[in-house]
Amino acid sequence: MNPIFEHALKVRDYECDTQGHVNNANYQHYFEVTRHEFLEKVGLNFHELHLQGIDAVVSRVEIRYKVPLIGMDLFRCTVTRLERVGVKYIFHQEIIRERDEIVCAKAKIEVVNLVSGRLSQPVLFDQAFRDYIG
Repeated sequence: MNPIFEHALKVRDYECDTQGHVNNANYQHYFEVTRHEFLEKVGLNFHELHLQGIDAVVSRVEIRYKVPLIGMDLFRCTVTRLERVGVKYIFHQEIIRERDEIVCAKAKIEVVNLVSGRLSQPVLFDQAFRDYIG
């Protein structure tokens, strides 16, 4: 399946633990930066939205770690699928190591929208994501 979006990244040495693997918490950073880049692609700026009182916030994260990334690995973080369930958007994401095309991690990340601090229907996001929701 072709991803609907992908972002190229490189492991930095300080992201690794004593074992030489990327620390598990950093995978969440990779997934998040990719979602923010995806927002930019569809015309939404995370910071500008916040200044307007609109916040997309993570409500649930599920990550399956498969093969560890190590220092200096080049990889792609993808959004493979996007779905809407009620007021939630569910981002299905993968991290793929460049040198051998191995899937290193998979994630299912649920995001909700707050407008002025209150849970709201994601109308603005519905418009921006209309070509990607499946």
